[in-house]
Amino acid sequence: MAASMMVAGRRERLRAGALATLPVAISVMAYGSVLGVLAAQKGITWQLLLAMNLSIFAGSAQFVMVEMWHPPLPILEVTLAVLAINLRYLLIGASLQPIFAGDSLLKRLGFIHLVADENWAITMAAHRRGAATPEYLLGGGLCLVTAWSAGTLGGHLLGGLIARPEALALDFAFLAVFTALAVSLWRGARDLPAWAVTIVLAVLTEQILPGKWYIVIGGVGGALVATCQSPTVAEAAAEEKAPCC
Repeated sequence: MAASMMVAGRRERLRAGALATLPVAISVMAYGSVLGVLAAQKGITWQLLLAMNLSIFAGSAQFVMVEMWHPPLPILEVTLAVLAINLRYLLIGASLQPIFAGDSLLKRLGFIHLVADENWAITMAAHRRGAATPEYLLGGGLCLVTAWSAGTLGGHLLGGLIARPEALALDFAFLAVFTALAVSLWRGARDLPAWAVTIVLAVLTEQILPGKWYIVIGGVGGALVATCQSPTVAEAAAEEKAPCC
């Protein structure tokens, strides 16, 4: 009985994470179709595109890979570009540590493989409400990878039928999703210093350095500012014990 209740609880948390991510997944499918169209125009097969979806599962990195896809394939340059973009997952993974407290390394690796910016943001918002679990995160990831694969493969099927995806405003879905996620994570004036540093560093780096290093440098700079602003364990405990009036 206890085991069946535990399984049912996990399924419910998976379902909750998937449902919470579903509105975003629709937009993910839309801009995934843009990647599919671009991949078809580059001569990338749908089998290879699906393999990229399941093994990498990082939309921005896959866009860069497809953009750089030309014979002979610059493997080293592509690898470095993807590494630079995905370094932000070090910060994302660190922020998920409280959710995985007490879980095995194998479980963490398996679940985190399906972490994207979207389900990470939704899970962190749920964590602030005390509703986040590893299964919640995984449910969102499964929802996203399904939508992403459906979108990319659907776009690939259309292939050359859409010569200019931007004419249908499909590329705007990418910007719209991340704008909505940023707004959902805003907690007020206390976030302003970290956000300001992130924006300034990203803009300056984009002007100075080639490639996608502005993502890493902006993210790390903002994270360091946020870390310096965070209260110590002792301060947090004192705040919890302080009288409310």
